[in-house]
Amino acid sequence: MPGIFGIICKNPNQEYENELKAMQGTMLYESFYTTGTWTEKSLGFYGGWTCHKNSFCDCLPIFNETRDLVLLFSGEDNSNFENQKLLAGKNHVFDRKNAGYLVHLYEEKGEACLEDLNGLFHGIIIDLNEKRVLLFNDRYGMQRIYYHESPDAFYFSSEAKAILKVKPELRSFDNKGLGEYLACDCVLEWRTLFKGIFLLPGASAWHFRQGQLENKGEYFNQMCLESQSMLEPEPYYKELRNTFREILPRYFRAEKDIGISLTGGLDTRMILANVDTPPGKFHCYTFSGKYRESRDVKVARKVAKACGQEFHTLEVGEKFLKEFPVHAEKTVYVSDGNLDVGGSPEIYINRIAKQIAPIRITGNYGGEVLRSLRALKPASHNETMLDPGVISDLREASKTCSAFGENTPLTFTLFVENPWLQCNRYSVEYSQLIVRNPFLDKDLVRLIYRAPTDLRKNKRISRRLIADGNPDLSTIPTDRGIGDRFPLPLSLVPRVFHEFFFKTEYYYNYGMPQWLAKVDYLLKPLHVEKVFLGRHKFYHFRVWYRDELSEYVKEILLDKITLTRPWLNGRVVENMVNGHVKGLSNYTSEITKLLTIELLQRTLLED
Repeated sequence: MPGIFGIICKNPNQEYENELKAMQGTMLYESFYTTGTWTEKSLGFYGGWTCHKNSFCDCLPIFNETRDLVLLFSGEDNSNFENQKLLAGKNHVFDRKNAGYLVHLYEEKGEACLEDLNGLFHGIIIDLNEKRVLLFNDRYGMQRIYYHESPDAFYFSSEAKAILKVKPELRSFDNKGLGEYLACDCVLEWRTLFKGIFLLPGASAWHFRQGQLENKGEYFNQMCLESQSMLEPEPYYKELRNTFREILPRYFRAEKDIGISLTGGLDTRMILANVDTPPGKFHCYTFSGKYRESRDVKVARKVAKACGQEFHTLEVGEKFLKEFPVHAEKTVYVSDGNLDVGGSPEIYINRIAKQIAPIRITGNYGGEVLRSLRALKPASHNETMLDPGVISDLREASKTCSAFGENTPLTFTLFVENPWLQCNRYSVEYSQLIVRNPFLDKDLVRLIYRAPTDLRKNKRISRRLIADGNPDLSTIPTDRGIGDRFPLPLSLVPRVFHEFFFKTEYYYNYGMPQWLAKVDYLLKPLHVEKVFLGRHKFYHFRVWYRDELSEYVKEILLDKITLTRPWLNGRVVENMVNGHVKGLSNYTSEITKLLTIELLQRTLLED
């Protein structure tokens, strides 16, 4: 995704200039990115950036008036205007519409200004007076910074591929990271898939002087959130309602068109119910599949209409399937392999969404933040497809992942699950358009830490926020039937109906047990899956791997090079692929991971 990259070295020379250009080339893969470089050889600094055209950070490099401070920044700051008022009062000159004020904020407050920032970001400050460089990121670590420390230089980048490009000796898998990726869909504890490359932890403020890393500091600790006192239910709700309404306008500040990606659930509806929505102001859209209009589409269309907003359905259909190899390979490339090819619809559909509006407001993380939902869990795979050494790493990763449950749910979501797992999808979305996530607002998060325990695991608060914000929206049932106005016991009927199809669709997709796959094989001429698929999900890789994508799957995974990878049991992989494409078995998750890792091997490690 767009971001910064560079080298901080002890002995500046032309070779670092060449490496900087090579790093820049790997990151400039979209025509709608802008890019540039900045060097300060007296401090051993070589840096650069890519960003969305006309975005908040498309104003780099940023200088103070005396040009002894230089800032490279990626992401957004969704703070209120208090800091800008402070700076204007001190006669600083800046453009209020972009990141230009941030260098003056550092000038006035020093490193303490980082805690004032509110958003997902990373950046670097070159301080010529102090003769030091400061590398920092957001408090969650969602805007990633990969780094590698060599004896002579420190390499950093928002994408691992930029480091791999100039350090070929790092182009191999980290066995522990690979095991964690297979077990948990992500790499844990700020490590990566690659040997010698790590991630900057959230809230980092790392200092460099004369090309050397001097201090690995942090500017924020989540203990200050956990130590707050709990509120009583009613005062908490009133404070939540007021805070939510106060923070939302920050995410709708723009001179460009804004899109809102709606679902049939509660989270985006909460946003629409509590923000000013003049008729026709925003572009609402929902993702849909090839089989039928999903419940998400049907419900979201009603929500948009109730708010007087235009509505679009964005389909992942035949065109996507025909272009799947391109989208799969790009997903792996953009995300450095962290988002598997099962997430390839994100590249495709966010690119379409960008044509509607360059900014996307999402309800992502609402369920996790407000209702303690959890996605980071150990997954199960057919271990026989792996080399025994990898199996050992996979099992160890499962134990490590299970131990994270000891954290408080909200801390786990924000400071563990999001930067290690959810960030992978975010990075692909952000590569195509500007993504804004109100549920990660620091003022909102601070308050939610004070929520009474019994309000953290149900939907009552979310439904009440909708009803109090826009009563019309509260009358529209969700995609799973919550909110239907039939009298009891009739109100249970639609909910049971939608829940049945929700769960059945899962079992006809990723979750189909092997015995049911054999039954489905016998019924294949009837295409029973068409009765169930598309009601709640817009992508269905079990069936696609079996049918439309079968030739591509075989081309990649049955290739001799793939089957002889040292971490695989080639004979087992061959049997799995053949069984799946014939419809006799279900290895959707395994095929997804195998495709991803093989494409990663070919695109980044064997370049």
